Amino acid sequence: QVQLVESGGGMVQPGDSRRLSCTASGRLFDTYAFAWFHRAPGQEREFVAAISWGSDDTYYEDSLEGQFTVSKDRTKNMVELQMRSLKTNDTGIYYCAVIRQSRPTTIPPKPIYEYEYWGLGTQVIVSS
Repeated sequence: QVQLVESGGGMVQPGDSRRLSCTASGRLFDTYAFAWFHRAPGQEREFVAAISWGSDDTYYEDSLEGQFTVSKDRTKNMVELQMRSLKTNDTGIYYCAVIRQSRPTTIPPKPIYEYEYWGLGTQVIVSS
């Protein structure tokens, strides 16, 4: 069982940066992968980025690569999402999720139903 808690949300202005954190409790295996999802107002959750817990592999939604960076700190059981050049359409709730995979190098999927563990999310509002 894995519990996830996101933090770092808040209100920012367009062009600002923000760093979100996801702290995990429970046993984590190298075959796990963490992912971030974004749910814009009135929309379904969409894949943002993912990182393998057991390898250095990271993955991004094509349109967000370069704007967002995902990283991990295994000593703290934490995954972070650094967001830069935020736009108003980046507003929404950001969720952290974990999937159990067969190998550390397996590419994490994008569909939300693939993920077993979820946090409650942290809200980011981008507004001038």
